[in-house]
Amino acid sequence: MEYFIMIIGPIIGVAVGIGIALALAAKRHQHQIEALLAKERAALAIERVGLQQEAQRQAEQSAAQSLEAERQKLSHSLDDERGKLRDERQQLERLEGRLARLEEKLSQREDALATRDRAFDEKLATLDRKTAQLKEREDELSAARDHLETERQGLADERRGIADKLAEVAGLSREEAQQRLLAELDKELQEEQGRLINRRVKEAEEDAKVKARELVSRAIQRYAAEHTAETTTAKVLIPDEEMKGRIIGKEGRNIRAFSQASGVDVIIDDAPGQITLSCFDPVRREIARRALVDLIEDGRIHPARIEEVMARVQQEMERDVLQYGEDAAFTCEVSGLHPQLLKLLGKLQFRTSYGQNVLKHSQEVSFLCGAMAADLGLDPRLGRRCGLLHDIGKAIDHEQEGSHPELGYEALKRYNESEIVANAALAHHEGHEVLSTYTTLAAAADAISAARPGARRENVERYIKRLEQIEDIACAFDGVMKAYAIQAGREVRVLVDGHKLPDDALPKLARSIARRIEDEVAFPGEVRVTTIRETRQSAVAR
Repeated sequence: MEYFIMIIGPIIGVAVGIGIALALAAKRHQHQIEALLAKERAALAIERVGLQQEAQRQAEQSAAQSLEAERQKLSHSLDDERGKLRDERQQLERLEGRLARLEEKLSQREDALATRDRAFDEKLATLDRKTAQLKEREDELSAARDHLETERQGLADERRGIADKLAEVAGLSREEAQQRLLAELDKELQEEQGRLINRRVKEAEEDAKVKARELVSRAIQRYAAEHTAETTTAKVLIPDEEMKGRIIGKEGRNIRAFSQASGVDVIIDDAPGQITLSCFDPVRREIARRALVDLIEDGRIHPARIEEVMARVQQEMERDVLQYGEDAAFTCEVSGLHPQLLKLLGKLQFRTSYGQNVLKHSQEVSFLCGAMAADLGLDPRLGRRCGLLHDIGKAIDHEQEGSHPELGYEALKRYNESEIVANAALAHHEGHEVLSTYTTLAAAADAISAARPGARRENVERYIKRLEQIEDIACAFDGVMKAYAIQAGREVRVLVDGHKLPDDALPKLARSIARRIEDEVAFPGEVRVTTIRETRQSAVAR
């Protein structure tokens, strides 16, 4: 037992010491752990603060990016709004310009109406005077009729007396003498009727010519428009010779792209400061000209840009063509036209005939035709419609086979125009049946517009040749000394030898020369032949 106590006592003491040491070690370890935990907590707090600051910084950066994106979006929206406002301002300026033109036209129309009212007042006064004169004439004719009736009774009595005497002298009965006398009177009456009819026909022809001349002159005076011949050339000016190289492009790719997109031939030669565009279609040539001008002003010339500008210019051209047609119809007071007819009418702005703008020519024919229709007591609105649309076929004759009268007739019938208007387009030149008076008026107005001095250009050689031909025809007649073509070939004055031809032969000579000029010379309008005879005698005093 004691041995056991001796052995177990140190063990217990060691165990107690170890336990105490372990407790102290555990306590120190706990303090170390607590210190480490405190350090970890402090580090975590610092890290948490850093994370919070980082999160705040990221949030601020994200907010700044959102604000920047919003600012850019607002800037783009503002640019779009500015562009829309600029387009609207330009459109408003165009509308204001058009309104100003319309107000000017309305003012001119009001002045014309005021002038017409004054003319109507003068005509009414003239009619009143003529009515009074006709009343006086009726009274005179009534008195003359009574006088003739009295004379007729006396002649009847005298005729009966003569018939009785003839019956006694000739040994004929009263009935036989009366029949023979009536036969003689009937023969004389037929001869007198023939002479009267011939005289009336000649007077009617002369009156018709005078009235027609007055009608045409009055229509021309009422419409005094500019008729200077226009020359349209598809030439584009360039700022310098370097621009030619930029238009051609590397290995010619720009000029090929432009020709393919526009359908025109671009001619770049040694002519300084210009480029020529060649194409039979005037509208396509105008589109190419506008597109090339825009490209030169912009400075960016490459295939993609060429296609973009060409598409934009083509849309603008379609709007302009329709606007030209609407303006022409408004100017001529023609309403209810089909939109396709308005487009065809607008295309005539870019079409010329012998240097004369076809749209201006059509407007002039419209006014002249309406004026003549009003003077003849016809519908002036229908006359203006026929005149405005008479050359509508020239807008499509380069696209389809056929003459412009036939193409115009088909187009007008296709878009529901009346037969009168369609026939005016078909028969205003010779070769087709004329169905109405409006067709004749359209043909006359067309000839007037085309024959105005300076309205159309012609080849100088052809003009000189025509003058020489007229002079040669006049000089070929016997008794003619010299002949001079004056007034651009519209009059020829013939000097006659007074010793060979008398005064009575001059009218026949003038008619013969005029008839031969009609048969052998092609000329616009008419040619007046004036014959002049002069006899000179001289003597010498010494």
